[in-house]
Amino acid sequence: MGRTVSGTGVVAGVVKAPVVWLRTAQISPEPCAPVEQQEREAEAERLREAVEAVALGYEGRGARADGQAAEVLSATAALARDRGWLRPALGQVSAGRPAVAAMASAIDEFVAVFTQIGGVMAERVADLRDIRNRIAARLAGNPEPGLPHPDQPSILLADDLAPADTADLDPELFIAIATRLGGPTGHTAIIARQRGLPCLVGVTDLDEIRDGETVVLDGEAGVIHRDLGNAEATRLLDSDARRRAVTDGWHGPAHTADGVNVELLANVADGDSAVAAAAAPVEGAGLFRTELGFLGAPTEPSVHDQAERYSAVLRAFGSRKVVVRTLDAGTDKPVPFASLPDEPNPALGVRGHRLTRAQPGLLSRQLDAIALASAEGPAPWVMAPMISTVDEAAEFAAQCRSRGLTPGVMVEVPAAALMADRFLEEVDFVSIGTNDLAQYTMAADRLSPELAPLTDPWQPAVLKLVAMTADAGQRAGKPVGVCGEAASDPILACVLVGLGVTSLSMAHLSVPSVGVQLAEVTLAQCRAAAQQALSAPTAAAAREAARAELTR
Repeated sequence: MGRTVSGTGVVAGVVKAPVVWLRTAQISPEPCAPVEQQEREAEAERLREAVEAVALGYEGRGARADGQAAEVLSATAALARDRGWLRPALGQVSAGRPAVAAMASAIDEFVAVFTQIGGVMAERVADLRDIRNRIAARLAGNPEPGLPHPDQPSILLADDLAPADTADLDPELFIAIATRLGGPTGHTAIIARQRGLPCLVGVTDLDEIRDGETVVLDGEAGVIHRDLGNAEATRLLDSDARRRAVTDGWHGPAHTADGVNVELLANVADGDSAVAAAAAPVEGAGLFRTELGFLGAPTEPSVHDQAERYSAVLRAFGSRKVVVRTLDAGTDKPVPFASLPDEPNPALGVRGHRLTRAQPGLLSRQLDAIALASAEGPAPWVMAPMISTVDEAAEFAAQCRSRGLTPGVMVEVPAAALMADRFLEEVDFVSIGTNDLAQYTMAADRLSPELAPLTDPWQPAVLKLVAMTADAGQRAGKPVGVCGEAASDPILACVLVGLGVTSLSMAHLSVPSVGVQLAEVTLAQCRAAAQQALSAPTAAAAREAARAELTR
């Protein structure tokens, strides 16, 4: 089979092509004389202008993107303007330090802090370095750094990709991605899914591959083959081509081979992504991320402005189901007007629904806006993120029902899964966010490449909590959905159905693959695969046992 390097596969697909490395130059300002007193204000203005130009560049890319890609770029634009680093940089300029040195020093201090904090904050390190390099280029009068320009379709390799680089990818030129860093829920993985590009992250031995070397990347298996024989490479490529042909011809709705319907839904973030998703073979939206209307906003949008944003999504789906998630802010999602405190461990801090403890009006105004947006159509389902207690669920449900909205909650912390019976006495549905559920169950940062095996949704402990939640839903006769990354894995989707999950929500490009896989198996096979996965000792064993059961 030849030499291989392995990582975490996040987008399925097999491609054979030469690789091209993205090498990011590190900024090391040359020692230079202090800025004269009379020139310091002009030097500060030069820095402000460079910062604004870079931030506008991110926003422009975000305007051309959709879904989570737009969300990521909006957040990066806000980080570029963040006064937390800009204020001390301007202070250094006022003391006579040149703009480029002051800027690099201030941002590098943020990099060190974010690296030490780890988790979701460490995920922003690549963004900060990209911001630093782009501002330095602007200050030097040079073009901003960017992607290489290969002369043929290539596989892009990098230590990590900044959001701007990933958003700028030409899918005709870069046909797959592999990074040494990053996790399955990081920026690279998010945008690769959005674009349908085969992708691996957390490939620790990626440096072994030489620039220009031809390899075979298998996104489903999470492997890069370095010197695979022609016959085996052809077999993998032909098999993938057949899979793609079947997937491209799938139009839904989804059901198992014995006719059991499975609701497949799309994750959306705004009106544009909703229009694209609504054209796909989906039965609605299972996760409408409302954060995009908040990220980087200096003030809270009015109820009317929010309602206009929400209306665009509701109109796109017409009479189809739409599940709206209320504000999921905190950690790496900047919401300036929410006055988030500095926290030593933000992933375990004030995020999601917990924001409403300090600012209860934030939730009530958002619910007013959702109700206003749906005044002339079917009322959407609404769910709150990061719910941990029954009291929180009951209070949220009461606020929703008073506005004619169908209430639900996210199951993201083990407490919600363990108490699912009681939660479902208060709300009409639950939706499992497998990304955070895995993180909190395994006590492992979900954005850490070193811990990616722990945060794999195939972990039996995570599957047991999913099963417990689904069992509670069946007893209550209420829907239990999954809207985390687990839903987009075709084999795992079958296991989730076997556990009793009633709907699966994912990036709309992933829907056909899941639909095709479900059509090939019976509900009994799904249940048998689920039991095999639950009985396995490890995530890898669970995956292999389920796959074997489904292919008998």
